[in-house]
Amino acid sequence: MRIVGLTGGISSGKSTVSNLFKSHGIPIVDADIVARVPLLPFHFPFCVCLCLFGILILNWDALKKGSGGWKKVVAAFGEEILLDNGEVNRPKLGQIVFSDPDKRQFLNRLLAPYISSGIFWEILKLWLKGYKVIVLDVPLLFEAKMNKFTKPIVVVWVDPEQQIQRLMARDKSSEEDARNRINAQMPLDVKRSKADIVIDNTGSLDDLNQHFQKVLLEVSKPLTWTEFLLSRQGALIILTSVTSGVVLCIKAFNNSS
Repeated sequence: MRIVGLTGGISSGKSTVSNLFKSHGIPIVDADIVARVPLLPFHFPFCVCLCLFGILILNWDALKKGSGGWKKVVAAFGEEILLDNGEVNRPKLGQIVFSDPDKRQFLNRLLAPYISSGIFWEILKLWLKGYKVIVLDVPLLFEAKMNKFTKPIVVVWVDPEQQIQRLMARDKSSEEDARNRINAQMPLDVKRSKADIVIDNTGSLDDLNQHFQKVLLEVSKPLTWTEFLLSRQGALIILTSVTSGVVLCIKAFNNSS
């Protein structure tokens, strides 16, 4: 099985690229979506590597009123971060942690035990269905150390100043807020240096589509032997071979007796 890592930065166009993969029949495991499923404790080595997704937790059910995460956050940051209905005022909490790296890291550690292991299950379900290529869409792929499980790694890159302008236009935010949000993430230039494939999204949508077609050919090429053996089909072949070998050995032993 080939697990393609897809990442970028806020307002880089990563979601557009993710939708292009989906439109070409390649399944997407979207961390933003999966992370909203009911939260479970970590029980698997793979899931342990998913524990720190940075400030994306502000969109997750880990902060739902009455949850364990909600109680810890309120105890740590005070009731002034709550709305009248008792829910966390996420924009207000976001302003607090975006402007203070220490508080942001503290919030990450605080909510880590409550983050969903749903990504593991989504990958497992796709594996059981026999998919040979999937795309793991994680904004903080490198920060969460999940790049160890993906190959190739695709980074959607855009010029930093263009990224700020796009974010301001999208969210109607000030330049200061936009810069704080962008600075809270790993710089796109650093991500680009770690990538196997870079999609330059500084141009038009047509330009992006042309770049994507080349990437699609690359990630859709035949699996390597290692990738095939890790697929469901490869696992079945191994299991069948081992079972047949055991049966033959048993028969041979019985005949010799």
